[in-house]
Amino acid sequence: MTIIFIRTIILYFIALFVIRIMGKAELSKMSPFQLIVIFMIAELASIPIEAPDVSMITGVTAIFTLMFLQVLISALSLKSEKLKNFFSGKPSVLIDKGQINQKELKRLRITINDLMEQLRIGNAASISEVEYAIMESNGELSIIQKASNKPLTAEDMSIEKPREIMPVVFISDGIMYRKNVAQAEWTEKQLTDKLSSLGISDYKNVFLAFCDGNSKLHVFMSDSEKVLAKEVTSVTEVGS
Repeated sequence: MTIIFIRTIILYFIALFVIRIMGKAELSKMSPFQLIVIFMIAELASIPIEAPDVSMITGVTAIFTLMFLQVLISALSLKSEKLKNFFSGKPSVLIDKGQINQKELKRLRITINDLMEQLRIGNAASISEVEYAIMESNGELSIIQKASNKPLTAEDMSIEKPREIMPVVFISDGIMYRKNVAQAEWTEKQLTDKLSSLGISDYKNVFLAFCDGNSKLHVFMSDSEKVLAKEVTSVTEVGS
């Protein structure tokens, strides 16, 4: 039992290390090749755990071999488009300039009902609203709607909008994330001053405080079921 426990811990960290080395981009694509590698790593990691007579070195060597193969093929795919298409596949245009590509649908074995379902999931109620529909190499359907069906943007209406920032969490369950505060171009003192203006003397009593894309601070208290329904504009806006 102790041996299985130790092997499980070791193989867990090895599998985690290998997946991290493979990179976030590989995991986000999840093409057939990436799926096979992930499944094989999981299977190879489980063999030494289930069979104590199997050497740990054998399982670890196989896992690292897969990692090396994956990284090598990914690097070569950057140099060769043909190699990339061979391992990961290439996108298929299912709707081209509003016309259904029946040949491509048959090749991919996709029915009209399947296509319409994916369009609805992509917020396109009808095929008539779609200019292009592309089946990506990872199996996701990208939809480009016709210009007449796209919602108006600020650019279309010649409206100048202020620059938005990335929404970040300042405080979560009484813990302040100082890096996030700095990223939003706030200081810890500015944040505590804003909290003080709301009658909050200690940020450790805050359940959640976050800054949205419009530089507004939203605060939720941990010692009350009610939301503190106040929005504080950023320091730069107040000082202007």
